[in-house]
Amino acid sequence: MSETIPPITSDAPQPKTPALAIWSVVLGSLSLGCFYLLTAIPAVICGHMALSRIKRSGGLLVGNGWAIAGLVTGYMGILLSVVALAGLLAAIAIPNFVKARAVSNINPCINNPRMIDGAKQQWALENNKKDADTPIQSDLVRYISNNGQFPVCPAGGIYTIGAISNAPTCSIPGHKLSQ
Repeated sequence: MSETIPPITSDAPQPKTPALAIWSVVLGSLSLGCFYLLTAIPAVICGHMALSRIKRSGGLLVGNGWAIAGLVTGYMGILLSVVALAGLLAAIAIPNFVKARAVSNINPCINNPRMIDGAKQQWALENNKKDADTPIQSDLVRYISNNGQFPVCPAGGIYTIGAISNAPTCSIPGHKLSQ
């Protein structure tokens, strides 16, 4: 006859996986898909808390792998958030930098015709010229305080001096002296 051996039962508690470790993985996974920082930071916090509780439990808690997986996915979610935020900021900043560069080319170009116009008026006064008279560059250079050089458009435009009664112009559209 065969005897049935009763199962050995132990009253020792079985190790458990802490809920924080599982929550860390769940939140970390969510941070990779859609919620980014909203769930990534709690995933990292839960992962670190779970690891510290597992270490202090003296073997009553297990689940290092779960906690580490939650930490990894949480940190990856934070990284994705930073990359997405940097892309968003670049998308906002780059057009503004381009606009600022264009404005930085326009402002000196608007000042240069103003200097040319002042030089024309001074030349006309000193030489008793009429409104229909048109000076040339060499006539105006001594009246321009630009180290004895005629102004140059920073964007590569060409200035047309014109008659005394007409404002100087630049060949680039938008680069004009406002009256």
